[in-house]
Amino acid sequence: MDGDDMAFTAIQDLSGIWQCSIPGISAPVTLPGTLDESGIGFPDENRNQWHPDAEMNDALKHGGRIATRLTRRFTWEGPARITRTVSTAFPPEKRVFLECERSRCLRLEVNGTPVPDFIPPTISTPHVFEVTSLLTGEDTLTLIPDNSYPGLPHDDILYSSAATDETQTNWNGILGTLRLRAENACFISGIRVLPRSRTVDVHLTLSSSVPWKGTVRLASSALQESTEWKDCQAGPGITQIVFRDLPLRDDAPRWDEGEGNLHRMTAGGDGLEEKSVLFGIRTFGDDGQGHLALNGRRFFLRSEANCCVFPETGHPPMTVEEWESILSVYRSYGVNCMRFHSHIPPEAAFTAADRLGMLMQPELSHWNPRNALETDESFRYYRTELAETLLWLANHPSFVMLTFGNELCTGAEGRRRMNEMLRLAKSLDGTRLYANASNGQYGFDGCDAESDFYASQSYYSHMIRATSAEMKGYLNEGEPTADHCYDASLAEIRKTFRKPVFSFEVGQYEVLPDFREISDFRGVTRPDNLEIIRERVAERGLADRWEQYCEATGELSLLCYREEIEAALRTEDLSGISLLGLQDFPGQGTALVGMLNSHLKPKPYDFARPERFRAFFASVLPLALLPARTWTCGEEIRVPLRLANYGKTVLHGRLRWTLSGGNGILESGETESADWPVGLFPRKPVLFRAPLLERPEKLELTLSLGEYRNRYDLWVYPEVQPVCPPEILEARGVSQKVLETLRSGGTVYLSPDATTEALPRSIRTQFSTDFWSVGTFPKQEGGMGQLIDANHPLFRNFPTEKHTDWQWHRMASRRAFILPEAVPAIVTEMDSYAYLRPMAQLAEFRCGGGRLLLSSMNLHRLQAWPECRTLQNAIYRYMASEDFHPEAELSVSALKEIVSEA
Repeated sequence: MDGDDMAFTAIQDLSGIWQCSIPGISAPVTLPGTLDESGIGFPDENRNQWHPDAEMNDALKHGGRIATRLTRRFTWEGPARITRTVSTAFPPEKRVFLECERSRCLRLEVNGTPVPDFIPPTISTPHVFEVTSLLTGEDTLTLIPDNSYPGLPHDDILYSSAATDETQTNWNGILGTLRLRAENACFISGIRVLPRSRTVDVHLTLSSSVPWKGTVRLASSALQESTEWKDCQAGPGITQIVFRDLPLRDDAPRWDEGEGNLHRMTAGGDGLEEKSVLFGIRTFGDDGQGHLALNGRRFFLRSEANCCVFPETGHPPMTVEEWESILSVYRSYGVNCMRFHSHIPPEAAFTAADRLGMLMQPELSHWNPRNALETDESFRYYRTELAETLLWLANHPSFVMLTFGNELCTGAEGRRRMNEMLRLAKSLDGTRLYANASNGQYGFDGCDAESDFYASQSYYSHMIRATSAEMKGYLNEGEPTADHCYDASLAEIRKTFRKPVFSFEVGQYEVLPDFREISDFRGVTRPDNLEIIRERVAERGLADRWEQYCEATGELSLLCYREEIEAALRTEDLSGISLLGLQDFPGQGTALVGMLNSHLKPKPYDFARPERFRAFFASVLPLALLPARTWTCGEEIRVPLRLANYGKTVLHGRLRWTLSGGNGILESGETESADWPVGLFPRKPVLFRAPLLERPEKLELTLSLGEYRNRYDLWVYPEVQPVCPPEILEARGVSQKVLETLRSGGTVYLSPDATTEALPRSIRTQFSTDFWSVGTFPKQEGGMGQLIDANHPLFRNFPTEKHTDWQWHRMASRRAFILPEAVPAIVTEMDSYAYLRPMAQLAEFRCGGGRLLLSSMNLHRLQAWPECRTLQNAIYRYMASEDFHPEAELSVSALKEIVSEA
């Protein structure tokens, strides 16, 4: 019984107050709704752990509270008996069905009699029961939803976003439509419209309790012949009727990105009630050269992972209006496709996406990183969920791709079954693309030949994103350029796989929490994890500066997301990028990686404004392939230019560039006028010299082609050769001379090597904020980037922002020393909220009677680069000036704990 808006003969709404019973509790429950929303259940004791928790021995609780995710106010796992007596008055010749749009495992009893399922049930598709012969006019209906999933792959479901307490919650109840529906003895129970570029196939399903014979008619203004008919007959049971290759009108508007053009298909016949559905005409597939194509045009995926985070209800919204609002938020950040991480959202989400022209990639409710589909129980269930999903969502043009789950890992039998499911999917519906998993085997086993596309973090050891767990990847391990791409990785992939490829869960750059969101939690979850962090922040004396910490980590996160996206756009053969993510993830150790908080609200900082993100997450973007971000005055700069044009038309014009600084435009130029077809196209590099400046300056390189613009920061420094003034003692360790100089009231610049031997109380730092969360990936050390006192007098000779940016890349990627207590530093290293250690990379102290400046940035070994020479020179000039008057105290014994003896 698929379709989105069929006109039914008779409907009785069953929403309202029902009576719920679970062991020890009997209470009224409002349906549609969940037990959580009606306050039914028990305290959340974290029984359902996310699968790596126990293995990693994470601290799951803090003072009796759950520290790693949101806490449910009420929870229950098991069957719930939900009962109501209803009066019914359907004509005796009618067939009657009870329909429930969404539940868990669900059983129905009518007057105590169990009722079999009319269609195969899943947790992602509607439940339908035929009750025709059971109704008496005054009937007791008992619904028994069960979120312990008897007979189903319990752990595979519970780890997925469809049921995990890390995000959606493993709710119990009934969501969406709940009703009785009456039909004729023979009726149209389904219409599936499967379009191609110029023709369409229409599959009708007749459900009949008696023999039927007659003419079936189709009508749509999108068809060349507005009416088609076929003589048919149906016996008792289910009959499929197929109209193949019906010609479409050439001028029928096509559904496309940002264009929700829809058409209506109506079916009827002799003695059959008319039913109609909306559908869209579009093609989505491979362009024949290994790229995604929408309506025959090369298409670049700008995708975002939705992990079903809805903290007020603990379940996804069920109305079209709510989903239009949600998808519009994502679209405001530049997103053109939503990936639903191991879950299938309600049909309302697809209806909203149809209207908005948003593409959708759902996944089965499946996350198994060990033995996916190897058990018969798992294979039976997910085969059913796949087939029912394709039947249920067939008419939605927004639904373009599907995988069988997130990060599935398995052996030979599981792979054989995946291939069988791929063949099943393609036989049921060839208008969509399918893959056996998103990031299957974590990319370590390469591509699957049967899948229609490859979405992964890597291909064997060849990465297709800039950062991964343990901070692996070019963003932190490579040079700070703007010309990195994945052409070499794609070349390796192309040796065995010629289909579309896009990157998976790109980003995951954490942002420190904004505690103002805590007051927004008024529903079924409680933010104990955020409260615990806020308490720790206050205990560490960081509360007054915390908003600065949030802002600095957010700005750095935004910078890193931009580099990830532009690297993907610079890659010739890549079909897109899928982010994780724009929205915070409040579980798995508390992974707050978003521009949006858990409530899908932009965080109240400048970095989270949608227009800043969509400035580079766009269909058309001029690209400057900068070979470096920092330059010396007079140095020749050669910048290859490209245009990533993934819009709908060929562009025409000149690509213009300007280099500007504090005194206005320094240089400018333009390419020859040209056509810019859809795709990625290079142009002759521009060549200019870094201007001769008297002091360091951040310049801006701007590219424009008509309305399309992009801008890049680059830093230019006068040539300097830093020399330590004679009145300053520079040392690499705490030597006797250092101590004597301090005791005599002298000045010491202590700059040890950035090693654990030289700095025993320190951590290894990296350029970016940490990856996802240290609760999930505890091998990372937790550094969250720099908070820089930009107004400090030292920076008169090294202008800087308050947060880490590209000129700090080499210095940021060294070490940070751990102080006895939090004190204001010149360059603070922010820490993960899991630790909140007081750390710095550059700080000044009164120590042992003298003045001390302590650096862990290894500048003495970085003098090959202009920014490092310039910062070193700024340090020397500051320490020799009258401004050098440290106020914070550091004892000699504490110094000896931080820095080793020389």
